[in-house]
Amino acid sequence: MIDIKFLRENPEAVKQNIRNKFQDEKLPLVDEVIALDKERREILQELESLRAEKNRSAKEIGQLMKQGKKEEAEEAKKKVAASGSRIDELSERSKTVDEEIKKRMMVIPQIIDPSVPIGKDDSENVEIERFGEPVVPDFEVPYHMDIMESFDGIDLDSAHRVAGNGFYYLKGDIARLHSAVLSYARDFMIDRGFTYYIPPFMIRSNVVNGVMSFAEMDAMMYKIEGEDLYLIGTSEHSMIGKFIDQIIPEEELPQTLTSYSPCFRKEKGAHGLEERGVYRIHQFEKQEMIVVCKPEESKKWYDVLWKNTVDLFRSMDIPVRTLECCSGDLADLKVKSCDVEAWSPRQKKYFEVGSCSNLGDAQARRLKIRVQAKDGTKYLANTLNNTVVAPPRMLIAFLENNLQADGTVRIPEVLRPYMGGKEKLVPKK
Repeated sequence: MIDIKFLRENPEAVKQNIRNKFQDEKLPLVDEVIALDKERREILQELESLRAEKNRSAKEIGQLMKQGKKEEAEEAKKKVAASGSRIDELSERSKTVDEEIKKRMMVIPQIIDPSVPIGKDDSENVEIERFGEPVVPDFEVPYHMDIMESFDGIDLDSAHRVAGNGFYYLKGDIARLHSAVLSYARDFMIDRGFTYYIPPFMIRSNVVNGVMSFAEMDAMMYKIEGEDLYLIGTSEHSMIGKFIDQIIPEEELPQTLTSYSPCFRKEKGAHGLEERGVYRIHQFEKQEMIVVCKPEESKKWYDVLWKNTVDLFRSMDIPVRTLECCSGDLADLKVKSCDVEAWSPRQKKYFEVGSCSNLGDAQARRLKIRVQAKDGTKYLANTLNNTVVAPPRMLIAFLENNLQADGTVRIPEVLRPYMGGKEKLVPKK
């Protein structure tokens, strides 16, 4: 949510930002907000005048009563009563106008960073940099489900019977590998100075509305029936929500946090072969990184965050690239975002394994996360988040890139302590 003062003073800039995001249907909202804001300020001005007049009249009535001028006092009381009715009427209208303004402001997109490329959708995202040499081995790389099944490491049929499509049982070495990657990612981030958290896995609706747009919420979130609770789609939701209505002393910034959680997502829509299996699922686990910082430091932390993910994947010998998200691919609250994509030897292309986002002050404004400077002034914090690692999707990249010709999977040195010292996985089938 952008600053209404900025919108009031720069309506054309806000409209151009909407055009840059190819959301022209939202253009009328800007003029509607300006008209409502004007009405709101006029209401407040009239209320201030009426309340001042009411106070003066109350004093006058008291003096008239002391002087025995009861008839004049009664007339003054009638005026005060009429004034009170008008105050009540304006107060109710003020609440309605505030709600109408907020409803529109919540769907007007955040002003994107000038460096963001303009494009309609993810097909126009721009490659930034590659890390590691993408290799296609001289043997056929099987579909990721076939690799997992060769280790007797996955059971989709049982999961379908228990929970339906989009769920899975991992077992044996594959389940252990899954846990090993998460444990390694946790320690990797702790070693980089981030504080480890395990957050609540459910959040209230006011937090949901604070951390994401309505469109994202509808596409992602599962609602708990009969409760004001939603299952989180990522631990970013509850970790940013941790700071709701808080005033953070400036000296306590930046807050650098890394959190583990299961994630629950609707994942609507049909998907192709490569996105079946464990690529798009309703439940998975993830290690996340979150930063709350001063506005002038957010660009620096944005670069730190995506580099952390690149370094983690490279430490496991997985080639990756970074991809700048274009304007049309940015969620409404985001100022700037890039995806980290891992190389798939099977598909001979990269696929997304993480997303790094700078949300500016959008979440902080919605959740009222403020910073108190040493001089006592207060301002909105900036928030950022990024995926550290999200198996089992990440396991697809891991298995394909570490698969050997004989069907074994090499365990990179950094993961061996988490795998009981194993140097490779040996297939059972």
